[in-house]
Amino acid sequence: MSVRQGLMALLAQEPMYGARLRAEFEARTGGTWPLNVGQVYTTLARLERDGLVVASGGDDEGRIEYALTDSGRAETSRWWLTPVTRDASPRDELVIKLALAVTLPGVDVAAVVQAQRTATLRHLRDLTRLKARADEPADGRDLAWSLVLENHLFAAEAEARWLDHIESALARHRGRMPRGPATLCGELDDGAGSETVGAQGASKGKK
Repeated sequence: MSVRQGLMALLAQEPMYGARLRAEFEARTGGTWPLNVGQVYTTLARLERDGLVVASGGDDEGRIEYALTDSGRAETSRWWLTPVTRDASPRDELVIKLALAVTLPGVDVAAVVQAQRTATLRHLRDLTRLKARADEPADGRDLAWSLVLENHLFAAEAEARWLDHIESALARHRGRMPRGPATLCGELDDGAGSETVGAQGASKGKK
């Protein structure tokens, strides 16, 4: 979610000043995406420039409140009903690291995968413990935190399965490394052994 759209969604409820927007954003997203006040006010300035928010007079402490304009409300309404697309995938450091590792000589790719798996499974165990200690959501904010936590859990489980799959691909390519990226990608995309690998990853994630 972009900070821009997130702040507009909050302003659709009522006018707010920057520091409160920051606090509300972090509280409602489980504290997963911390913002700094400078980022909030930079975004608000751009929204005001685009005619989507308007600044009102400051309070006794000199804080300026921002409210959505009609155009801002219309854009926010459209955003809620517009599906999130994955056309432009963000750069993932782990994906880039492993793609480079399998194409460069002198890199112990198996060691890279094993080190990452250890870290991923440790992270997965921490998330699982945190989830086990979490109470049943009592309100919307508790539910938001729970949803964010579960998203991280599913992502960690998927990463563990992906690393198992890479290890299987490396075993099939043993003695032929490094090769061009197209060769390994072809192996990863063919789906061979994906069910077995996925099951192994899932069982590791549960330990």
